[in-house]
Amino acid sequence: MEILKDYLAETQGQELNAEMLTFTANIDAVAKKNPQVAKKIVKELDDQRSNLKLIASENFCSLAVQSAMGNLLTDKYAEGYPGNRFYAGCDNVDDLENMAIEEAKKLFGCEHAFVQPHSGADANLVAFWAILRKKIQAPIMEKLKQTNLLALSKEEWDYIRMQMGNQKMLGMDLFSGGHLTHGYRYNASAQMFDSYFYNVSKETGRLDYDELRKRLHEIRPLIFLIGFSAYTRNVDFAVMRQLADEVGAVLMVDMAHFAGLVAGGAMTDNANPIPFADIVTTTTHKTLRGPRGGMVLCTMEYAEYVDKACPHIMGGPLPHIMAAKAIAFEEARSPEFKTYAENIVENARNLGIALVEGGLDILTGGTDNHMVIINVESLGLTGRQAENALRECGMTLNRNTVPFDKNGPWYTSGLRLGTPAMTTLGMGKAEMVEIADIMATVLKNTRPTKTKKGDISKANYKLDENIKEASIKRVRAILDRFPLYPEIDTDFFKKYF
Repeated sequence: MEILKDYLAETQGQELNAEMLTFTANIDAVAKKNPQVAKKIVKELDDQRSNLKLIASENFCSLAVQSAMGNLLTDKYAEGYPGNRFYAGCDNVDDLENMAIEEAKKLFGCEHAFVQPHSGADANLVAFWAILRKKIQAPIMEKLKQTNLLALSKEEWDYIRMQMGNQKMLGMDLFSGGHLTHGYRYNASAQMFDSYFYNVSKETGRLDYDELRKRLHEIRPLIFLIGFSAYTRNVDFAVMRQLADEVGAVLMVDMAHFAGLVAGGAMTDNANPIPFADIVTTTTHKTLRGPRGGMVLCTMEYAEYVDKACPHIMGGPLPHIMAAKAIAFEEARSPEFKTYAENIVENARNLGIALVEGGLDILTGGTDNHMVIINVESLGLTGRQAENALRECGMTLNRNTVPFDKNGPWYTSGLRLGTPAMTTLGMGKAEMVEIADIMATVLKNTRPTKTKKGDISKANYKLDENIKEASIKRVRAILDRFPLYPEIDTDFFKKYF
């Protein structure tokens, strides 16, 4: 209790900081069991305050959301769904899950929500199997005049398994900006489906709807999957709905990256997938600024199949995370969140413009959403070299493939930047312009080094030390103006660790 006692002593006679008191009590509890774990928690906060978070898939959730994740709800098993549990004593979990469901439905204007998935990858698996059970298994069961899988003969069951495991899915190629869970061969989705892909145009870096129509009619998949982790332009979901209907495909959208922009009204009309898709998956962090987790939104046609993810795929959900989701969804319905979502896009556009003006090569010339992709090939660098050089200067981001990347998925030729976290801190156009200038300066003063054999290394590089020192000072000056969680004083903890 030493940390908590000292905090109370230091704040005697002052108005207590509730957030600081909660954080102090939590660190105190952890430190009593394992001081090294407590040290790393405090150090992570300190690190995030010392580096610009430019990773497109990361954000900072509210302290209320953080608090909801650390409590005794984690001890409760709640397999099933509200009102239909495999364990007794789930009354409070039922109420919390229903809160999250209702908040999600209000937020996105959807017919049904399933808030249990632990991640976006889990949400995609739930959606995939819901579609397979609805479109493939259910009609066969009806033809066999059966409702109980256990009543099927071995031959009948084998036939269903064969049919469900031989369906086609068409998604965006990973190297055009798609996601691992959309049929990439090193992911389980490629073993579940006969997977096919569509690409962006080599000339424009954008989707070509005419080419996509040709591909769709050629493949005629069960699932037409739209979604991306590294594509910077809006998608016309009205067109995608029309294309799906032409071949009788289920239109599934993975909006994990841009869900917060939909929730906040920064993506409206045809850029909003909810009115057009049969089933939509998402994470609940990233632009949505909630806890790390996933969710499935769908029409009522798929609701019963989605809800029965347990026992089909999932075991026990995480009640404490569902409680945090309920809080995050409520926060996202506020006027402040709408302004925040609009600012994310505005910041990304200004960042892209400033990077172009700084002489860097930006995919598609700019962005419509929260991310910007830089191609560093013209600088003679790999994405890995560029990522590490920028990290040395206090900027945290990730290397990323660009379309038709010659360097592959490990070294890559690109960098992916995102503005959600910086926007959460309150940064605007002036900061985007300065960040772009720092990045351009660092990248232009980074050189690849040679191996012992004399070949250029794809990993090693040399960064000008004077540039590095000046860049770190500039980054720290920005962060000093926009502190992360100012309610928490990490200096207070340093004397203990």
